[in-house]
Amino acid sequence: MNISANGIALIRQSEGCCLTVYADAAGFLTIGIGHKILPSDPDFSAGITMAEALTLLAEDLTAPEDAVNAQAPWTNQNQFDALVDFTFECGVGALGELLAHGQAQVQAQLPRWVYARVKGVETELPGMVVRRAAEVRLFKTPC
Repeated sequence: MNISANGIALIRQSEGCCLTVYADAAGFLTIGIGHKILPSDPDFSAGITMAEALTLLAEDLTAPEDAVNAQAPWTNQNQFDALVDFTFECGVGALGELLAHGQAQVQAQLPRWVYARVKGVETELPGMVVRRAAEVRLFKTPC
């Protein structure tokens, strides 16, 4: 399965889009639609275009899609999209931890994932609270 337009819209709404390098709330250098800049990435100091941002997003969605397909093959499209959004933000390891509680607990567990390290301190981030609520809504929406 692949993420749908609804799932991409959720990611774009949650991440926003910045065509120049910025530090996200947790301090990671980021560009485009939530692309965490890696040492192997090209130099983005001159910024990127919207087309380049969308290309980076498509590339960045490969690992979350693969992880959800492998770890949660039981999902419908909305559940898949919600879990890909979660995995895009929190990582493949977090998906495993989330799913360790079982399929029936996903909606109850998602709202717990609202903390990030900010200056070395675990901090509840309002944007993550809003994002987890949107994921829960999407997850429980019938297809």
